[in-house]
Amino acid sequence: MSGLIGKKIGMTSIFDENGKNIPCTVIEAGPCVVTQVRTNEVDGYEALQLGFDDKAEKRASKAANGHFKKAGTSPKYKVVEFQGFEEEYKLGDSITVDHFEEGEFVDVAGTSKGKGFQGVVKRHGFAGVGQATHGQHNRLRAPGSIGAASYPARVFKGMRMAGRMGGDKVKVQNLRVLKVVPEKNLIVVKGCVPGHKNAYVIIQK
Repeated sequence: MSGLIGKKIGMTSIFDENGKNIPCTVIEAGPCVVTQVRTNEVDGYEALQLGFDDKAEKRASKAANGHFKKAGTSPKYKVVEFQGFEEEYKLGDSITVDHFEEGEFVDVAGTSKGKGFQGVVKRHGFAGVGQATHGQHNRLRAPGSIGAASYPARVFKGMRMAGRMGGDKVKVQNLRVLKVVPEKNLIVVKGCVPGHKNAYVIIQK
């Protein structure tokens, strides 16, 4: 799937022609530079490696600096491979937000917000004991029993328990493109996308 690398700016809402208020997310998409062209002859598959968001040379390794110099561009913070581009691009070409059109549907992938170590009420939606302690002290949000008796004498894998929450790769599919602003490299999609503000996202057609 062809696409671009972007950065989540934040959420807002706009009104459609019927006066309905639509929640949407603003994404800075591109411009992305072609930093490598994969071919069947050399790599066994066809793809474009795109780089996004300039990085100072002193913050990149010598190998990375050499890689980006071949493409005639500065080092980039985010590099992703895409397949399925209909147009032919060469090393060093720039792909802008014009790659998308208003009204089409895209998939947006990113890393969800990390929420740290959370209990079962927040992580899995357990109800607790509903303010009825039944003689227990400070047990309102406890998970309760997690195992059986002497058989099977263990806790089954996959048991919903407390633990690290968030920070997962998440893809939201079929988001409609509401607006494209080429002069500011912005794309507005309906609904929410994973990640915090200024987080990198991958937009695929």
